[in-house]
Amino acid sequence: MSNVITLMTDFGTADGYVGTMHGVILKICPEAHIVDISHEIAPQDLRQAAYVLYTAYPYFPDGTVHVIVVDPGVGSERRAIALRTERAVFVAPDNGVLSYIAAREEVLEIVDLTNPRYWLSEVSMTFHGRDIFSPVGAHLACGVPLSNVGRPMSEIITFDLWEPGTEADGTIRGHVLHVDHFGNIITDIRVEILEGMYDAQVEIAGRSIDASIEGISGTYAVADVGDLVALVGSEGHLEVAIRDGNAGAALGAVAGDEVVVRPPFGKVS
Repeated sequence: MSNVITLMTDFGTADGYVGTMHGVILKICPEAHIVDISHEIAPQDLRQAAYVLYTAYPYFPDGTVHVIVVDPGVGSERRAIALRTERAVFVAPDNGVLSYIAAREEVLEIVDLTNPRYWLSEVSMTFHGRDIFSPVGAHLACGVPLSNVGRPMSEIITFDLWEPGTEADGTIRGHVLHVDHFGNIITDIRVEILEGMYDAQVEIAGRSIDASIEGISGTYAVADVGDLVALVGSEGHLEVAIRDGNAGAALGAVAGDEVVVRPPFGKVS
């Protein structure tokens, strides 16, 4: 196990919640290296948290412990779990936030965090990030076996992951996955299914990016300031952006909205 621990929450940074989690981890595992992936997940937004985790975790050392606390069911009967893959360990509420991990990775072990020996001595009903998830993550990073922190389980809660579909004429229908801090609209349409479609027309929220003008581009900079542009972003997903602007706000795009890629006239992929 690595002694790297990442944290991702919807807590924000105005209060002391995140700093408190750091303190808990360091008291238990002083040699831990803590990395904050994000604390600006929209409150209770499990799909956003799942997506952000999916984009970040592959870049960490093998054996990293990822602690994710986006937990609208805190204090309820929802389970707290830890899940191990060949690449990493994930400590989180069992509420769907690990859906991409379960879909993309071979799950080697899952436990229900039932052993209070690895919690804080007093557990509140509203701050399991401090009292359960952080201490468990710290113990794991300092070498405690996963089997010690809870009892085995075989399945976790997941939500359906949106997938694009391709029609007979080559039209691709996908979905908005995420709108990032810049307002870039990230879709579930990956670069692999765009072969031969780089002069296609992209439609979203009633707007069309005309293939004869922008097409699907390599960078934001190909567009004039204020213009819409479609491009493949750093994660290999089709994005829609506004050069030096906020496409999400301008188009009112939210996760789940339809995105359509139409092949160039006369071409069928």
